[in-house]
Amino acid sequence: MGFILRWLTALALLAATYNPTQYSFVKWVMGPNDGSVSLMVLAGLLLSIGYIIYLRATLRSIGGFGMMLVLAFVGTLLWVLYDFGVLKLDNAGLNVWLGLIALSLVLGVGLSWSHVRRTLSGQADMDDVDQ
Repeated sequence: MGFILRWLTALALLAATYNPTQYSFVKWVMGPNDGSVSLMVLAGLLLSIGYIIYLRATLRSIGGFGMMLVLAFVGTLLWVLYDFGVLKLDNAGLNVWLGLIALSLVLGVGLSWSHVRRTLSGQADMDDVDQ
């Protein structure tokens, strides 16, 4: 249940930033300015904090190479689904959602990796401590 919650939070963070609907931070900021610049800055800062938390944890737990492996796995899975006719890629909106899901899986795995590693190996990860 913990992984699903972390993954859904990552998906919410990415979808709040950009998605194919009209309800996203990018479309709000790019739209007509209705005098709510302070709210836009506040929302941008909140999204930035979320990205810093997720990206820092992901880079520390699985690193850049691990991120590429998870993304390659998800991309290959999508390729298999496309080859077997389960997935059609002619809908641009669906393609954006698939990209958001793929990126959120990378962030979800990155944030959950310490828990997975502890469960598999019985060893806890520790942050580097300066002495």
